[in-house]
Amino acid sequence: MRNTTKTLAVALTAGALTLGLAACGKDSGSDKNGALVVAASPVPHAEILNYVKDHLADKAGLKLEVKEFTDYNTPNTATEDGSVDANYFQNQPFLDDFNKKKGTHIVPVVTVHLEPLGLYSHKVKKAGDLGSGATVAIPNDTVNEARALKLLDSNGVIKLKSGAGNEATPKDIADNPKNLKFKELEAAQLPRSLDDVDAAVINGNYAIEADLKPAKDALVLESPKNNPYGNFLAVKKGNEKDPRVKKLAKLLTSPEVKKFIQDKYDGSVIASF
Repeated sequence: MRNTTKTLAVALTAGALTLGLAACGKDSGSDKNGALVVAASPVPHAEILNYVKDHLADKAGLKLEVKEFTDYNTPNTATEDGSVDANYFQNQPFLDDFNKKKGTHIVPVVTVHLEPLGLYSHKVKKAGDLGSGATVAIPNDTVNEARALKLLDSNGVIKLKSGAGNEATPKDIADNPKNLKFKELEAAQLPRSLDDVDAAVINGNYAIEADLKPAKDALVLESPKNNPYGNFLAVKKGNEKDPRVKKLAKLLTSPEVKKFIQDKYDGSVIASF
C-alpha cells in the first residue's frame, strides 16, 4: 500500500477486479448539480453508502454514486485529481501519512464509524497460546503496521519502545518474549494469510469481508475508547462546502445510519456519532 496507483483503470489484486473511472482527469466536483461520486472500500463503507443511497438520499435531494475500491491508495489519488468527489475508507493517522508522502490535499469532513483492528488465528484460541517463534502477519502500510503493533503491545504480546508512534515498525519492539516473527503484507491479503501464519492482525473492513466477526472471532480487539482511528468522509481541500457533501455528511451521521450500523454489524463496526 506504500505505492500509490495513479491510473484510473486499476487491476486490483483482491478478486482481480478492474475498476474503470470514466472521464480521465475530469473534475467531477465542478458539477454541483450532478451525482456525488464517492470512492469507498466495499465493506462496510460502500454498504453504508448504499444504504444511504437506497433509503435516504432521494428524500434529501441527493444523487449519490458509489465506486468500490479494494486498495487503500486509489481513493485518495482519485479524490485529489477530481475523478471522484469524495472518499470514505480511512482514518486520520492514515490520511496524515498519505498527504505527507504523496503531496495530496485531502481533508476529513465527518467521522462516521470505527472498525476495531483485531488479531485472528486459525491455529490458536488465545493470544497467549502463540508459541515461541510464531509468525504473525501485519499490515505493511505505515500507519496500520504501527496500529497493529500497538494492539499487540496493549495486550501484552510484545512491548514497544517508549515513544513509538504512528510510524512504529518491528524494529521498535523493545521486548518480544516469544520471539515472534512478523510478516508484512498488504492489508487486503491478510485474511487469506491465516492458513499460512500463526496469527494475523487484520483491519476491520477486511475481516468482515472475509466473513470474520471481529466482536466474536478476534483473539484481541481494539478498544473504541479514545480511539483515533475513526473512519470518515473526506474530500479534496476546498470542497468541504459543496452542498452535496454537506447533505451526505448529515445523512451519514443520522439516527437511521446509526441503527443500520448497529443492526448489520453487531458490534464489529461501531458508530462514532
